[in-house]
Amino acid sequence: MKVAIIGGGWAGMAAAVTATRGGHHATVFEASRALGGRARGLNGTLPNGTSVTLDNGQHILIGAYSETLRLMQLVGVDPDVALARLPLALRFPDGSGLALRHGPAPWDTLAGIVSARGWRWRDKLALLRSAIGWRLGGFQCAPGASVAQLCAALTPRLQGEFIEPLCVAALNTPAEQASGQVFLRVIQDSLFAGRGGSNLLLPRVDLAALFPDAAARWLQAHGGEVRMGQRVQALRCNPAPAGPPALARWHVNEQAFDRVMLATSASDAAAVLAASSVVAPETIAVQLQRWAGVARALRFEAITTVYALATTSASSSAGLLPCPMLALRSSPDPARAAPAQFVFDRGQLGGPANLLAFVVSTSNGSRGDLQAQVVAQACSQLGLRVAPIQTIVEKRATFACTPGLLRPPPQIAPGLLACGDYIDGPYPATLEGATRSGVAAAQLL
Repeated sequence: MKVAIIGGGWAGMAAAVTATRGGHHATVFEASRALGGRARGLNGTLPNGTSVTLDNGQHILIGAYSETLRLMQLVGVDPDVALARLPLALRFPDGSGLALRHGPAPWDTLAGIVSARGWRWRDKLALLRSAIGWRLGGFQCAPGASVAQLCAALTPRLQGEFIEPLCVAALNTPAEQASGQVFLRVIQDSLFAGRGGSNLLLPRVDLAALFPDAAARWLQAHGGEVRMGQRVQALRCNPAPAGPPALARWHVNEQAFDRVMLATSASDAAAVLAASSVVAPETIAVQLQRWAGVARALRFEAITTVYALATTSASSSAGLLPCPMLALRSSPDPARAAPAQFVFDRGQLGGPANLLAFVVSTSNGSRGDLQAQVVAQACSQLGLRVAPIQTIVEKRATFACTPGLLRPPPQIAPGLLACGDYIDGPYPATLEGATRSGVAAAQLL
């Protein structure tokens, strides 16, 4: 079949590759001049005028991202070269916190809890009891439970230094608002799955090179098309004059296709469907409007990434920080605002020396205020003076992953599908959630 995929992000490119492998002809329509959507590369400039490739947000992967890693290899990206694989660590600048070692799951997790620095035995025993209880319970909880409710038995230290950082990193939603069930699925697939599932996979290349750009080259080499700079604002449906509704054909920019997949953001998909419903047959218009209503009801969280250059050179040849990624003590208190939860040493990840990326999940406030607060946080927590070079705010970075959330289904109407990290599924808004959604939508063809 001729399949149109609207959107060249991670979900759209995963769908295009999977559809092509299934024997279909895929055409990707991307409105911008860059692939990757909310996980793409950007051009930046250092103070000395040197060009540098940044990302529109500092993303990480984990070893449990099986579909993402499979697709990367399929399109010619070697994960061992493009990603730095490290045991999971949520270590703070003073050395305290959890750090696992390479080993079989779940023993690596249990050993990491026992050996965690700065935790008292009552902290460790509380987490061990909860972890064993989650596993014995099949990693299931009440549908309406939040992460804070799920972890209420844990000590304040664990909630502040382990649960909250892990929750905002995985779900980009504060623990008191985040879905306990989705959090448990993340815990199951990362800490209690196969060997290496909990490993951190930190990109050594920009996010576009990590998958979308390679997927586009693979697609074109296998007969597919990628049309950059082509925005799709509405779809036109021509129902089959006879036969089942599934034979309906859709027109994208006046070109007919057998199937269409919307792989844009939730808001863009809802806007396209609203415009399309005006000229669609009544039965199909109702389906478009119903799906768009669910998509519009989603609430979104922002992520801010502050790229900053340290004004002092690295203390060792290894890098500016003791490891490529550190957790930071975050506080929204205006009197001692410390918004960033994590910092990455880009110099240890293939980037320029002394370049740091500070990540502020569920960010609030103005770009200027967040940037100034991060500069102060770098001084107080890292002992570093930094100069910001670029601050990127993704206002609708992820959906708010709340308990019992109703997410749009992959099937919109006959011949019309959707994929994206916000589509109904067990995962939060992650790269793995996006790629799995794209693969699943293509398999529905």
